[in-house]
Amino acid sequence: MKTINIIALFVALSSTVAAQDWQTVETTNTCTKRHENSLTAVGGKLIVLGGRGDRPVESFDPRTRKWTRLADAPMEMHHFQAITYNNEVWVLGAFTGGFPHETPIPDIYIFNPTKKEWRKGPQIPEDRRRGAAGAFVYKNKIYLVCGIQDGHWDGHVAWLDEYDPKTDTWKKLPDAPRARDHVQAVAADDKIYVAGGRTSTARIGKVLETTLAPVDVYDFKTGKWTTLPESLNIPTQRAGNATVVLDKKVIVIGGESGAQVPAHSEVEAFNTKTGKWETLPPLKQGRHGTGAVVINGKIYTAAGSGNRGGGPELNDVEVWGRE
Repeated sequence: MKTINIIALFVALSSTVAAQDWQTVETTNTCTKRHENSLTAVGGKLIVLGGRGDRPVESFDPRTRKWTRLADAPMEMHHFQAITYNNEVWVLGAFTGGFPHETPIPDIYIFNPTKKEWRKGPQIPEDRRRGAAGAFVYKNKIYLVCGIQDGHWDGHVAWLDEYDPKTDTWKKLPDAPRARDHVQAVAADDKIYVAGGRTSTARIGKVLETTLAPVDVYDFKTGKWTTLPESLNIPTQRAGNATVVLDKKVIVIGGESGAQVPAHSEVEAFNTKTGKWETLPPLKQGRHGTGAVVINGKIYTAAGSGNRGGGPELNDVEVWGRE
């Protein structure tokens, strides 16, 4: 009897561990290969958009595991962190054009998945335009942090901007402690967390090797930035990573760096409760230049580049989360 119980316990524990590994989703069809794209979620479906070149908007339904093409893009748009606001997809802090002098897109673009229509939104203030910036929603306002003004060439910034869609007004907030680009940002526990990224400077031939270790945090309650102690630097330096929040954890996924040719598969989480970094199961396929999103307690990521730089472009889907 005891032997049976021990075996049953071992099987249960093994299943729990397996369920926590990243899994490649077996889809009924495929989406367009792309990188330097983004993704978000609307109505329980992934919305994948952007990327270098002409890339359509496509959605993925986790229930049917089917991809659907929704619309063409209004223009080439890449290097951005898409957000969901009022059940629509917003694109800001994005680039268009080719390496190394990609140019910031001057307007916000908004996509309605129900109508399958794009519209041009408000202009971004001329003196605050940049790409490869972090973007997120906090208490019905949209925030844009860091980025770079001149593609991969130079002009990385530490700016933090707030946009109120209800009043159509922009507000400059205090600069972050350091500039960085190719970064994603999230809000958790009334704070902004900015981890990963780099200072791309193709002007002097340094792009991939300029990754940053410090983690910067902005407290909405005090209106001030701090930098976490050096002991809490991001464990694996990389840029072009995806970042999400799940269970009070800021989770940094994938990325690229000068340390290796394959894109990073590392997944690391800063636990805002314990104030410590945790190592999570790695991606099945390392990737950078894409995003990730939480749907029903699970993290989904798709597309991106399998190596540092521009390829190979991917179109697979991975998911992580307890069953």
